Amino acid sequence: MTPTPVRKRSSLTKGQLPKAAPYIVLALAMVIGAAILAVVGFNPFGWGIVTAILFAAGLVGWSAVVEGRRKAQDKLATCLVSGAFIVALLPLVSVIWTVLVNGIPGLIAPGFMSSSMNGVTGVFDNKAVEEGAPVVGGIYHALLGTLEITLLATVISVPVGLLTAIYLVEYGADRSLARAITFFVDVMTGIPSIVAGLFAAAFFFAIVGPGTKTGAVAAVALSVLMIPVVVRSSEEMLKIVPNELREAAYALGVRKWRTILKVVIPTAISGIASGVTLAIARVIGETAPILVTAGFATAINANVFSGWMASLPTFIYTQILNPTSPSNPDPSSQRAWGAALVLIILVMLLNLGARLIARVFAPKAGR
Repeated sequence: MTPTPVRKRSSLTKGQLPKAAPYIVLALAMVIGAAILAVVGFNPFGWGIVTAILFAAGLVGWSAVVEGRRKAQDKLATCLVSGAFIVALLPLVSVIWTVLVNGIPGLIAPGFMSSSMNGVTGVFDNKAVEEGAPVVGGIYHALLGTLEITLLATVISVPVGLLTAIYLVEYGADRSLARAITFFVDVMTGIPSIVAGLFAAAFFFAIVGPGTKTGAVAAVALSVLMIPVVVRSSEEMLKIVPNELREAAYALGVRKWRTILKVVIPTAISGIASGVTLAIARVIGETAPILVTAGFATAINANVFSGWMASLPTFIYTQILNPTSPSNPDPSSQRAWGAALVLIILVMLLNLGARLIARVFAPKAGR
């Protein structure tokens, strides 16, 4: 019989780790890490840290022996970048998981989305804890307040911010007014949110009278925080519109204002929509300005221009800080976690809406 020829390793794969090398090293690192942690006291977080260190050391060391120093340095850089990504992702995953675990019981409670806290006392919470009765009270009034205040703040901020950005890009050039506006926008970007609330409260106190707290005052406070974000994001989007588009419109005899309206803004609308969404997400979770300007209410108030008004952030704050029943804070915590989950869902829907708007209104690429 003719002996079977021995396959020689191809010159193209010589000096390279096998494709399964990362999986082999990971399995060994997990086993060794578990053994080490079993001696000193096992915990999942420590096991993950030890496994990651052993995996990086093992893979880089194996690569240095087989592939050489250059490939080993490349794998070390890959491990460091991947590790940094995982470390950055862990807080986000942890927050989402914690809010889901603690917020779902409150979200599925009967009447949570359709009732307010009007008339809910500690007697109901004590009964829920001691007798297993359903937790009463919901976030309808706070959800309504959040939507109305944020909508009014958006109506105020978007036109002001967009028109300011248009002036800075299309008309400002190097004028002193444009430089002054840019300076003040930079200053406004970094002001604390409580300062915006105090400004709006003092402004309306001087005009309307002392003690004025309404959703409209809160909307003005939030607009102070939103306008710089809208200006900055819109300005950057308008700047990246090619000048050739403007020049082509001017060459056809189109006036400047019409060129901006029909050419520049439609070209940048996707980025502008994303910037507006970021501005809304920036303010929808603010607590301090709303407490100062709109107070807190337990009943439903649909009039944003009259009376105190609740919002989801202030609802969460008061439920945690002042539970309905101090002896049994669990129902209040359940409501607070449920409201936090609803707030995260609102921000997620805003981002999805911005992506949809960007896709619909983005310029269509031609052949």
